[in-house]
Amino acid sequence: MVHFATMNKLSKDERKKVVACLVEGNSLRATVRMTGVHRTTIMNLLNDLGEACQAYQDTALRALPCKRVQCDEIWSFVGCKEKNVTTEKKIEGQGDCWTWVGMDADTKLVCAWLVGSRDADSASEFMSDLASRLAHRVQLTTDGHRAYLTAVDEAFGGDVDYAMLVKQYGNSPESSRGRYSPAECTGAKKVKITGDPDKAHVSTSFIERQNLTMRMSMRRFTRLTNAFSKKIENHMAAISLHYMNYNFCRIHQSLRITPAMAAGVSDHVWTLDEVIALLG
Repeated sequence: MVHFATMNKLSKDERKKVVACLVEGNSLRATVRMTGVHRTTIMNLLNDLGEACQAYQDTALRALPCKRVQCDEIWSFVGCKEKNVTTEKKIEGQGDCWTWVGMDADTKLVCAWLVGSRDADSASEFMSDLASRLAHRVQLTTDGHRAYLTAVDEAFGGDVDYAMLVKQYGNSPESSRGRYSPAECTGAKKVKITGDPDKAHVSTSFIERQNLTMRMSMRRFTRLTNAFSKKIENHMAAISLHYMNYNFCRIHQSLRITPAMAAGVSDHVWTLDEVIALLG
């Protein structure tokens, strides 16, 4: 028989085991089986710690010395996909969900993120938050999503070297029709929007690689599974914990230090004990 620990009885070691499972991409039920901690207790810990990680990074990620920033949006869904969501469930935050992410191309630090819709309002909120965290003028690259145009202009007011990398796609092959299969990318066009961006650095390669890291590190982002988030609060908490671990705890293979250390935000590699201590 599996013994389930309750939230108020979790020891430091038990909390650490739970968090270690979550940041390595395990689902809630897998974490239950690996740790013996009740699913509700794990969810409560995730939500509390996610909120604490969000608050800490909101304060710590300021006056960042970035030079080149790449932005992208990554799709997921909460509860059910957009085509199946009811009006009532939509109000509760269910349906398609997009995470907007801004990343320093040099230090690989994720400077800002926002969970919302893929619309102009979310784009504006995200860009305003990103701009407020930067110490000086940067070169900015996004994909060709038109919502960025107004959002960047409003957030930076022209004080940015901004370009879009507009990808061109062909038709999906006949053999893959009716299944999940993205269209083939046939080329990309670098489009200057504002300022004087260096074409050599107009790229979204690093942020697109970060998208893969998200899908590999959070079970709820994995495509074609039943591990999706059931509540928007849980989704946001998981993302905040993921970026805390990515920015402060996980040594980047090419940098050999953490992104936070490379950006001067931290002077050491954080342990999971330090992350859990944010709960107070």
